[in-house]
Amino acid sequence: MGGIELHVIRRPGVHVRTSEKGNCNRSGTKSRGTIRAYSNYESSGSVIRHIAQRLRQGDLSAEDVTKVYLKQIEKTNTVINSLVAIDPDFAIRQARAIDRELFNGIDRGPLAGIPIAIKDNICTVDFPTTAGSNCLKEHKPPYDADVVRALKNAGAVLIGKANMDEFGMGSTSESSQLGATRNPWDVSRVPGGSSGGSAAAVAAQQCVAAVGTDTGGSVRQPASHCGLVGLKPTYGKLTRGGLLAYASSFDCVGTLTSSVEDCAVMLQALSRQRICSDLTQITHDAQNSSAMDHIDYASKIKPLDGCRFGVIRQATESGVSDAVLDSFWDSVNLIRELGVITFFQAENIPSFSSFLYEGDVESVSCESFAHGLPAYYILALSEASSNLARYDGIREGLSISSEELTNFYSGNRSKLLGDEVKRRILMGTYTLSAGYADAYYERALKVRSLVRNELRSKLNQYDGLLTPAVANVAPKLNTELRDPLAMYVADIMTVNVNLSGLPAIVLRGKQAPGVNSNLPVGLQLIGQAFGEVELLKIASVFERATRQQLGVQSFPEDFLLEN
Repeated sequence: MGGIELHVIRRPGVHVRTSEKGNCNRSGTKSRGTIRAYSNYESSGSVIRHIAQRLRQGDLSAEDVTKVYLKQIEKTNTVINSLVAIDPDFAIRQARAIDRELFNGIDRGPLAGIPIAIKDNICTVDFPTTAGSNCLKEHKPPYDADVVRALKNAGAVLIGKANMDEFGMGSTSESSQLGATRNPWDVSRVPGGSSGGSAAAVAAQQCVAAVGTDTGGSVRQPASHCGLVGLKPTYGKLTRGGLLAYASSFDCVGTLTSSVEDCAVMLQALSRQRICSDLTQITHDAQNSSAMDHIDYASKIKPLDGCRFGVIRQATESGVSDAVLDSFWDSVNLIRELGVITFFQAENIPSFSSFLYEGDVESVSCESFAHGLPAYYILALSEASSNLARYDGIREGLSISSEELTNFYSGNRSKLLGDEVKRRILMGTYTLSAGYADAYYERALKVRSLVRNELRSKLNQYDGLLTPAVANVAPKLNTELRDPLAMYVADIMTVNVNLSGLPAIVLRGKQAPGVNSNLPVGLQLIGQAFGEVELLKIASVFERATRQQLGVQSFPEDFLLEN
């Protein structure tokens, strides 16, 4: 990765080192007060719970854990380029503060002492926030975003800022002006985008979990390409305060984790931050995310008995690769074995009818599904052209000197913004211009209503809707960067969820067969608005079943903190 430089903030007095086994026990440890019971790693695959339990038993300190992950960053980030700013001193100071609290019997919860990465478009007072753009190269916010404050309140250790497509505009994490991010599964491929840095950091075990943002699939697509659990909550579930806006009516804060239980822990911590100034956040008396802990999985042969799911027919038609469809149908059949009634019209895809069980099947057709992609890009780019007008070198961002005002404005934007960002600003400005707004923007708003109404009406009949998370496995580097239209089409599985404001979770299915056998493929489960708890319960059942029946191993496969 020649020419790519990690922004490391160093201060004297702290050295990053680990013991031979990575678990430097402190001598003279005394009782830390009440030790909470946490489920172990073997039963749930939860790295957060595993570390939390060992911290409270005194096997590890938060400082030990942080140093292990800092060492992993040092080993892997030069190639992967997933983190663009770290501060080892600050991370270790946070960890030491948690150790003191645990020593004195103060327990902030399961995230206390857990290293977390933050996407670079989320404001952090302790790190630069550049959104992957030279326009904000030296920008250091004077405040933390609301979700960052929530994580700090929960005791999380903020270990660094994650790379991303510039201003979130991209599906490969290659448009970042801080260098492209590579997929840890295959460094010749992309991790997806725009939250590719967050996904790659978790997949490369540079952190335990990461926060990303999802505008049209920017959390779920990287989750599929990197073999993770990616959650896009209901629009308004989490506050957007402190998030650099791309498309304000679509942007959502989401999570990237290695297990469903870790996802639930993150969502619970982030949901606690309620800010009155964020008018897009909706107060909803929903069940707490920790309720999923009370499911009795072992006592049920068919733990999803009675649930009804629909497979969206249009999501499995032309344009989806055979490798993705093979994995998808294996996942669908597994869900049926867990007791779910799954409806799909077999004759529409005869080559895959062998994957379906005998019995009653019917179409779950969403006629507006294919129209969602063009409507999304018209609306999102229109909002982006407005939101990014502030980066003119006067109100926000760096400045390039010029004696003439027009040249000053145009020079700042043309020289500091990347090609993809300028392309999207131009398209968004065009769709909002006089004479074209009615033809494009207004019609796209009508399509958005159709998509939202249709998906929500289907969810009145089913507990969830199933689709592949992506149409293909992770592409090679520079493939979609040279073909913007191919990059836009890659979002076809995910954008309808954002148009509808619904929650969706991507889970790791069976790996792609054949020549791509080492690449993960994700399954997308769409739920009802503010139905995250039920979504997580179902996802957890599926996740446990995939380990037993599809051969999907617990992730990360090589856990850093094992003796």
